[in-house]
Amino acid sequence: MKLLLDSTRCQGYGLCQEPAPELIDLDEWGYAQVRVAEVTAEGEEIAAAAVAACPNSALRLVK
Repeated sequence: MKLLLDSTRCQGYGLCQEPAPELIDLDEWGYAQVRVAEVTAEGEEIAAAAVAACPNSALRLVK
């Protein structure tokens, strides 16, 4: 699975990093940056929580 970020949708709330700090970093303004795009089977639940936490649907998981 891949964790993808649409940076045009990110508003810098930082909510996505709370469940997945090992997958997502925040820049100096609070905007998300995907640190690890290739998500392992063990990390899928964490990545899905990050996707669900984003109020602007800026993150998605794809096969």
